[in-house]
Amino acid sequence: MLDCHFLAEIFPIAVCHLQNTENRRFTYKELEKFTNKFERFIGQGGFGPVHYGCLEDNTEVAVKMRSEASSHGLDEFLAEVQSLTKVHHRNLVSLVGYCWEKDHLPLIYEYMSQGNLCDHLRGRNVASETLNWGTRVRVVLQAAQGLDYLHKGCSLPIIHRDVKTSNILLGQNLQAKLSDFGLCKTYMSDTQTHVSTVAAGTAGYNDPEYYLTGRLTESSDVYSFGIVLLEITTGERPTLPKHGHIVQRVRQKIASGNISSVADCQLNDDYDVSSMWKVVDTAMACTSDIAIQRPTMAIVVAQLRESLALEDAREGSGVDSSSTNGAAALSAFGPSAR
Repeated sequence: MLDCHFLAEIFPIAVCHLQNTENRRFTYKELEKFTNKFERFIGQGGFGPVHYGCLEDNTEVAVKMRSEASSHGLDEFLAEVQSLTKVHHRNLVSLVGYCWEKDHLPLIYEYMSQGNLCDHLRGRNVASETLNWGTRVRVVLQAAQGLDYLHKGCSLPIIHRDVKTSNILLGQNLQAKLSDFGLCKTYMSDTQTHVSTVAAGTAGYNDPEYYLTGRLTESSDVYSFGIVLLEITTGERPTLPKHGHIVQRVRQKIASGNISSVADCQLNDDYDVSSMWKVVDTAMACTSDIAIQRPTMAIVVAQLRESLALEDAREGSGVDSSSTNGAAALSAFGPSAR
């Protein structure tokens, strides 16, 4: 059983945020009622299962339970509380409340009804059709805006540390929000240039420089986001047995200058060529092996807005620019990806 005084001693800042937050404090009995005794399982979070719930005012919520398997789960729980009580952005999942009762420490979030981006790309969301190119770009643009806010919109930068497609949640009208802040790290002063920490996150998304140095910066998140961009473009997983990492796979394909060799076959060549090349170029810049050569998330946001405008213009005009000569599209962009 967790002792609250013990928590206050080992995690004083996080517990202070928890006690002083304006978010609602639930009892465990209330959560049993709102979830019908945790009847509907909707996913597995970084430190425990997630269940669907509905409050007395019909507000739908996701109840994230803390895993009791290890003390690391407690670390993540309190890190997430500390982050979520000080960040507010339309593209970050909101904390509705929490429960702090004996050995129960669940967090209650807004419910994102359309699941996560990973399941949509993998075809695991049976209720949905394949996301078209415009929708994919719009989703990652919104997620990029949330990540840019963490890096530059907070009083001190927050590094997410676990950016991936399964942590981009989708709500009504497929509005995207970044979630799962259990591994977040915050700079301690405005003069700090990095956070020193052991490598964490998800295999395939982690910055190779981070593995070597243990130094965490905003560019570590940028690298992970670049992998997300390659996923929406190719529809492939970051790592495939016998086929290597997605960065190497895409680098080999784009040498031909033919975007159709890179694009997800589920898109059926239905996209603006220039729009897709811009996303691929941005992704390859984000995944540079050298951290200082990567763009900021503000630059990524700007590039994605341009990409979306190109695709929206194609859809609005009804012109099929997917048949545009690949060489012409190639010359329209810088050489970073090709």
